[in-house]
Amino acid sequence: MSVVNPGAAVAARALSVRQPAPRRALPFSWVTLAALLVSLFALLPLGFVLWVGYQTGWATASAMIFRPRVGELLVNTAWLVLLVVPLCTVLAIALAWLTERSDLPGARWWSWLAVAPLAVPAFVHSYAWISLTPGLHGLFAGVLVSVLAYFPFLYLPISAALRRLDPAIEDTAASLGLSPWHVFRRVVLPQLRLPVWGGALLVGLHLLAEYGLYVMIRFDTFTTAIVDQFQSSYNGPAANMLAGVLVVCCFALLGIEAGTRGQERYARVGTGAARDMPRRRLGRWTWLCLALPALTALLSLGVPLITLGRWLVYGGVDVWTTRYIGPAVWQTIVWSLVGAVLTTVVALPMAWLSIRAPSRLQRLMEACNYLVGSLPGVVIALALVTVTVRVALPLYQTVVTVLLAYVLMFLPRALVSLRAGIAQAPVELEHAARSLGHSPLRAVWGVTLRLAAPSAAAGVAMVGLGIANELTATLLLAPNGTQTLATAFWGLTSEIDYAGAAPYALIMVLLSLPMTWLLYTQSKKTAGR
Repeated sequence: MSVVNPGAAVAARALSVRQPAPRRALPFSWVTLAALLVSLFALLPLGFVLWVGYQTGWATASAMIFRPRVGELLVNTAWLVLLVVPLCTVLAIALAWLTERSDLPGARWWSWLAVAPLAVPAFVHSYAWISLTPGLHGLFAGVLVSVLAYFPFLYLPISAALRRLDPAIEDTAASLGLSPWHVFRRVVLPQLRLPVWGGALLVGLHLLAEYGLYVMIRFDTFTTAIVDQFQSSYNGPAANMLAGVLVVCCFALLGIEAGTRGQERYARVGTGAARDMPRRRLGRWTWLCLALPALTALLSLGVPLITLGRWLVYGGVDVWTTRYIGPAVWQTIVWSLVGAVLTTVVALPMAWLSIRAPSRLQRLMEACNYLVGSLPGVVIALALVTVTVRVALPLYQTVVTVLLAYVLMFLPRALVSLRAGIAQAPVELEHAARSLGHSPLRAVWGVTLRLAAPSAAAGVAMVGLGIANELTATLLLAPNGTQTLATAFWGLTSEIDYAGAAPYALIMVLLSLPMTWLLYTQSKKTAGR
């Protein structure tokens, strides 16, 4: 007669619930198929560039690529990246140190003001400076406005990294006789390498993709030349060859970042010192140090807001034409919501696979989704224009094409948010739901997706913010007569009607502020504050 141990029986039942399913036994075969289709769709812009180059032929393509105009654009782009990225890096590191490591008065407020410029679209920055100083053009103007518009992309990760650093390492360096400056240079800066490189890559990709900012200050880049070529003569091969060179530039940035960020790891083993780093006393340098965040806030936020206020006062109530503003606001909100929800739904299969069933095939498919995020919107728009004109003409300049462009452009944003949410939903809960008789679909829907709902909502908000301020793809793909806030603003500024454009710019900023605040608060949470 065998004796059953009750404790062993309970443990066996617990293990039967906690034991994860085999990695290859996917709950839904259609999840893999859906993720594969989305990944192939994400490769469409890159395939378009390669296909157009092949169709054009080497003789014609080389004649279009190796010409003085392309060389001029390449030099302009190179100078822009080489000047803006280092300046953004230095400014972001200085502001991050002042707000996170010093006793700067009002550090929390200055920290928020360093992030707030993200709420102002880049072309609105340019609009503010051009209307304030009409003679501001060329490379200097491009560098100035770009630094003010894009330095928060570096400030956010650098300030978050400074809050996470183990103070014991710096204490050890100081105990060895190193001065504060040498501790910062030899200990702190090397630990900021990954956030600096990641933020610099993001800024570089934005510089390559930006259109409105550089058109207003009359500084030619590849993106402005592509759009001008397309809109003036619909010269497909010439615009497509410029797009191909732009894609090569993007991949070059990706390669430089991957090759120079190094393989070092700065994670500590064990609990470390659970305390904040003591803030450095600025002493007599306090007022001088206050000048940097104050001047940055004045130039990046004060100039746009003061300019908008001046034009709104100058235009009076006449510029608030609800007959035009109302439909633009409504269309922007509808397109943002529909595009954001659609993008999040499309990203769901890949996000689920990346957490629940990782494999080599899954990583390859996921890389395809991130690859499209490094391509400028103008390249994606040109790809969809060519495909719809040659293969699906009824879709040309329709809402469907615009939404497809939004999905391609903002898929990485939704994917990152969904991955984080699904990773926080224990797979054991799915197994427990299935052991209670629920179908796999019902278990995922009732358990995992509910727990991942906050992250999915954050992804929807991030994608919606990007769509609300998107300009290039909307200009090229939107049906005739379409007016979003961005396109209406652009149309009025093209006619030098700065007063009429001010309400559209103000509404775009107001719509962007909540998402900017969410990014700021999330960076504080991830850093343990």
